[in-house]
Amino acid sequence: MFRDCKSGGYNIEGTGLRGERLIKIILLMAIAYLEASAQGTEIQKKHVQKYVSRGKESRKKYRRRSTFGIGHDGEQWVNYLERHFLEIQELMKLTRNKRRFYRQGLRAATLMGYIS
Repeated sequence: MFRDCKSGGYNIEGTGLRGERLIKIILLMAIAYLEASAQGTEIQKKHVQKYVSRGKESRKKYRRRSTFGIGHDGEQWVNYLERHFLEIQELMKLTRNKRRFYRQGLRAATLMGYIS
């Protein structure tokens, strides 16, 4: 959570806020963090996090992305697919050999769409 709140997501130090305004932004950030973490947990339960971020590497001790990061990136990924659906459809017509992967991604986006 510490990395996510500082440089990995919200960059709270960069705001320069003090006093009551800082408390308000921390409260808002805590609510958003809770929501993104809950979404990340649901994405992990459905085993579709590989579409959102890279997993733990074999030689590394820790995962590359936190549960918060997976939830945050998952929502952005689903929104991107919704926004550019027609362009993606046109590209899929050109590359027939990638359709299987595209269908897998759409299934994952559908599963994540219910939670984001």
